[in-house]
Amino acid sequence: MRKMTSILKYFTFAVILLHTNCLRWSELNLPEEHMAMFFNENPELAERCENDKNCPFKIHLYRAACWGYETNCSLQNRYSHPSCPGDHKGWVKTKEEQLETFYKQGDFGFVQEQRSELKIYCHSDKKGGSWLECTDHLKFCRGKNIYIDFRHLMSQREVLRYSMDVLRHGQIGGHCKLDKKLLDRNADQISPLQSWGPEMRHFVELKKKVEPGARQCDRWVETPVYIMKLDAYSNMYHHFCDFFNLYAAQHVNSSDEYAFSQECQIMSWENIPYRSNFGPGFDVFSNRLLWNLDTVAGERVCFRSVVFPLLPRMIFGLYYNTPIIWGCEKSGLFHAFSRHILHRLGISPRKVGDGKIHITLLSRETQYRRILNQAALIKALEDEDEFVVRKAEFSHLMDFRQQLFQDQWTDIFIGMHGAGLTHLLFLPDWGVVFELYNCGDPNCYKDLARLRGIKYITWEDETKLKPQDEGKHPDGGAHEKFTNYEFDVKEFVRLVKKGANHVKSHRGWKRLQERLETLMRHTEL
Repeated sequence: MRKMTSILKYFTFAVILLHTNCLRWSELNLPEEHMAMFFNENPELAERCENDKNCPFKIHLYRAACWGYETNCSLQNRYSHPSCPGDHKGWVKTKEEQLETFYKQGDFGFVQEQRSELKIYCHSDKKGGSWLECTDHLKFCRGKNIYIDFRHLMSQREVLRYSMDVLRHGQIGGHCKLDKKLLDRNADQISPLQSWGPEMRHFVELKKKVEPGARQCDRWVETPVYIMKLDAYSNMYHHFCDFFNLYAAQHVNSSDEYAFSQECQIMSWENIPYRSNFGPGFDVFSNRLLWNLDTVAGERVCFRSVVFPLLPRMIFGLYYNTPIIWGCEKSGLFHAFSRHILHRLGISPRKVGDGKIHITLLSRETQYRRILNQAALIKALEDEDEFVVRKAEFSHLMDFRQQLFQDQWTDIFIGMHGAGLTHLLFLPDWGVVFELYNCGDPNCYKDLARLRGIKYITWEDETKLKPQDEGKHPDGGAHEKFTNYEFDVKEFVRLVKKGANHVKSHRGWKRLQERLETLMRHTEL
């Protein structure tokens, strides 16, 4: 027991020493509302800030606040304040159990659970030794002084994407004592985007140290590295599941003041060039160009510090196909993710209101799920004095940052079922997403809206919509997603007004209008 305690102390010490330079205050690029939690997690940094006359963050020091996964984080000080106004439909017995279930499924309780699962799979009590630590089922791993052999990829001709055979036995390892039984027991979820089992099952003990200058290291990477297996990055819903899990993994990995540093390298586990309109998402996490397997092909690469983050299609993961308990909403983890993305990309929130409800209608130029009477719906909204209406065509031709800017000027976001509705993650807290028609997939964006904590509405009376035809699935048979629709104008306006009532009753939107009134009074004076 004494030996294991010393091992754990050394591991923690080693993780902290991965960065040798002191954090500069200019590098602390976090939303203002996240600062108190960050400093409370890093008391030595808080003390340095207090004693440094040039530290601009003193206002955030020693305020009782925590994310929720820290030891001794009280309920009243947690960042998250989820609510469960609806019925749990038999999932649990009490309202308290309902709240706790939601918190563990889709909030910082999920992070806390991953952190509690962390176990040492390969350890060394020697200076310069290697380490590997993972959660159950190898959903998340992190290591120090890790060796990966990519030499065989130099002759690779086929595309490596969603591949489970990138590595072979012995092509990943470390100079440490491997718990082979623990590894074999947890390499049980072998699927491309489900776990790191396909890769970690090949981990072996190495006789020689993995260190700078070692003969087995053709390339030594001193910078901390995140290796990611990406989902479909042409699709906003799936790609932001990648980014969300990277953010959640940074919380799981959080051990020092560099937990959210952009001084890191990201590498995608595929050998094709990355091209996506959502590329700015990587700028949130790293200030370096993205690597892929071609970057390291033909080399034995040794990593000082490497993280294998949470993946987008884990069993009971977030947020694709997540089973979320009924009746609950407002995940602090999703709220923090939204704020983190917007802050890092320099997207400022609205500061003042104009007395109007701003509506964005997402126009699809695809073959299916188009709104056949779109012009009539827009005109009906424009006839209402309280609405400001914009038609948006969020395509690769429009810079993604500009899309996010428009989200800040959106109170009600309207669109057909489709990945574009993922913009709901970045709406203001009082925002409403109106999934005009869910096309037989009722929970996908409803659950995402619940997690983000914004109002969700959808079409209620199917007798007041008209499909163009029955829809034909590419594999055969009728399908609601493969046709276009016409909507009753009066019913459409009724539902939008229902959303507008929610916006106007929200204290966040009311504060914007109060600032407008204050500004007008000052102008009159």
